[in-house]
Amino acid sequence: MVVGSRVPDDDVDVKDGCRCPCWNDVGWREPKMHTPNLNFLALNGIILNNSYVQPLCSPSRSAFMSGYFPFHTGLQHDVIGPMQQAYLPANLTTLPEALKKVGYATHAVGKWHLGYCNWKYTPTYRGFDSFMGYYNAAEDYYTHKLGPGLDLRIDENVDTEDTGKYSAYFYAARAQQIIAAHNASQPLFLYLPFQSVHEPLENGGPVWAAGNNWPLRGAKSTLWEGGTRGTGFVYSRNLFKQTGIIHDGLMHAVDWFPTIMSLVGGQTPPGIDGVSQWESILNGSPSPRYDFVYNIDQILQNSAIRNGDWKLIQGSPGTWNDWYPVPGVDKDPEERNDVKSLYPDVLVAMQLRLAQWLNTEVPPNFPGPDPAANPASHQITTQPNNNIRTIDVEETVAVRPGYEIFLLRHNISKLRGWVPPALIAWRPLDQFPVAHPVARAKVIHVTKTSARRTATSLPHHTPAHAHEHVPKTARTRPPTMSLLWVDGG
Repeated sequence: MVVGSRVPDDDVDVKDGCRCPCWNDVGWREPKMHTPNLNFLALNGIILNNSYVQPLCSPSRSAFMSGYFPFHTGLQHDVIGPMQQAYLPANLTTLPEALKKVGYATHAVGKWHLGYCNWKYTPTYRGFDSFMGYYNAAEDYYTHKLGPGLDLRIDENVDTEDTGKYSAYFYAARAQQIIAAHNASQPLFLYLPFQSVHEPLENGGPVWAAGNNWPLRGAKSTLWEGGTRGTGFVYSRNLFKQTGIIHDGLMHAVDWFPTIMSLVGGQTPPGIDGVSQWESILNGSPSPRYDFVYNIDQILQNSAIRNGDWKLIQGSPGTWNDWYPVPGVDKDPEERNDVKSLYPDVLVAMQLRLAQWLNTEVPPNFPGPDPAANPASHQITTQPNNNIRTIDVEETVAVRPGYEIFLLRHNISKLRGWVPPALIAWRPLDQFPVAHPVARAKVIHVTKTSARRTATSLPHHTPAHAHEHVPKTARTRPPTMSLLWVDGG
């Protein structure tokens, strides 16, 4: 992805886990990987060492494009299927739409996968001046078919001229054409999600298809770090005070929207989940993000959240729960040790925080396949249908039964003796439903600390009275993270 200004040399190249290889499939982490171009950009830019995405594709892209966690947009479960009436809701402002308001030309080349059941969910109706690419999750690299359907477009038109050509080559050529033809007096936003990183290297790597996340646990589609911690960096020829460094600030895909808008001087839609990371990246200062939601999925009955150095997983993390090393690597991985009896206070506090997020969940928009969308029934192309029923995001309340509890904490050099104040008592217990597991938690263990209270801006879904910020002295991240896992059995 390239964000350029009116000054020819003033541009930023952003790569994150939506488009980059998985954790250990890059040359600056694993020397056996031959990635010279990515190496040059990353090592001469700023490597984002704690940059997170969703476990799967459509949710990751929706987070990037909207600034909302997918459990707030209905895209938290699985990915959008080729015959589903699922989409990024049309009432949400997308990043390219916001950029056009400040004068940007906007172009997309490559994979979309945010819905096409109606034209209004397709790229040129969501803020892009032009689009070349495909709508679905995956397809053949040469025939550009998914099943019987040809899925390749230039704007709204079917592209048959590139049948038989390898997609990466003509996507790169298209990007070069856009840049060469662009009027340099106008700022440019080029969104370039190549098909090439989709199989097998997108999001956390699928270890069943040679993806390499070592030493992180798990794989693509899981809530473990191996399924959610992405490879990311930013590069610019002249904007950064220092380059060739690693930035350890906590960041999520939802943060790219406000971060880019801060860079270009535009307005971020009110109420989104993302926070601007621009000053943190630019100055090497602590991240403004102290927590995020890995995912909340009421269909799978699982969820995971992060707060500072702590991570809570409720329910099954997924089906790939091991560590998958590569030859010649000898390093102790993460998320191993069970220490549930040592941290009951933190466990209860994290359950309280998860309960707060659960009360803002939007039901997944994951309908069954629509036979009318089958290309074999009527034509050879995947085609939007403007006559179908569509829905937009609705606010709802979601609670779920409790699960058996155990707590993991992997190796950490020095144990912190405090409970993060951001985890404590956001709302009175009498406001929770009686059936909610928090109501049965041992809340007597949750005690306020003497940490200094500071004011902070809150997400739109958080009660204004219900938060205590982690003091700056406590925000420095230790070398490892702590995990609490509430197992669904």
